[in-house]
Amino acid sequence: MRKHAAGPGPRSTTMNIESTATPPQSVAAAPAILAPDDRHVFAIRARRFQQLAEGHALADWLRYLGRLSLAQQAALDGLPAITLPDRNSLAQAHAHRMPPLPAQSWPREPAWQTALARLCTDLLPHAPAPARADLERLLALPADAQEALATRVLETDLYGADVALLPYVAAALQVIWTAAAARLGSQIEPLDVNSVCPCCGFLPVGSMVKTVAGIGNLRYLHCALCNTEWNLARVRCAACDSDQHIQYRLLDGEGLRHPDAVQAETCDDCKSYLKLFHTEKGAVDPVADDLASLALDILVDEAGYTRAGPNLLMVTGTR
Repeated sequence: MRKHAAGPGPRSTTMNIESTATPPQSVAAAPAILAPDDRHVFAIRARRFQQLAEGHALADWLRYLGRLSLAQQAALDGLPAITLPDRNSLAQAHAHRMPPLPAQSWPREPAWQTALARLCTDLLPHAPAPARADLERLLALPADAQEALATRVLETDLYGADVALLPYVAAALQVIWTAAAARLGSQIEPLDVNSVCPCCGFLPVGSMVKTVAGIGNLRYLHCALCNTEWNLARVRCAACDSDQHIQYRLLDGEGLRHPDAVQAETCDDCKSYLKLFHTEKGAVDPVADDLASLALDILVDEAGYTRAGPNLLMVTGTR
């Protein structure tokens, strides 16, 4: 989503490399997968956007994204029943260690377009002028054009024509996949690879370090599409699975309450990075905290690293 808020760019900061890394720990007793809580996931995100907006250079934009998250929760709460894979399809997915709701091949529920219409309608009264024009244009598109945009999102083709419309399409798709993932719950099983979501095969937006089942300091990758989380050992690249040449970079500057709450885990083997969000240090939501720390992305990008997974609520339109 384009940043419509006026104001200064990212703060001038330096980038530090963490001198020590937390060693991997045994997580045998921890759940491998955490299905999303469809009752609260977007509402929690909306509150976090509002918190992060206070005093932020991009406050208006973050508040607008909070409105979008509230609209997502409302769309999810009003969503009709979704058709899930039958028993045979689930068994086949489990047998082949494949995601049961693959982003690029699971038949899209028609309800996603209903969710899209509700999102756009709810946002219109609160949208700044450029966003209002995007929303009106999106609502006026025929169904096949909306479907084409959805295909682009699910194939992570986030460039080119109509790029400003893609975050709204992605938001509606997140509603559908989150609802389906929540209903599957414990029927989601681990895959043979860690780099993609075990529910939908999509990429992670980041990873959370938190306490789960009474076990602290656990790391879970968070799906950018369906909000499922899956466990991955610490100090391991989320893209290539290397446990070598991993470093941690963070913003350093005055006014940062907890500069180590959000870190960029960089891998010199594949030259990728993904952010690490520490809940015990203040981070709450991987999508909201990610977009509030864009200065870190800029610094890591300038250092030569490529992001390993997208945040679907923002696309730049450039490669």
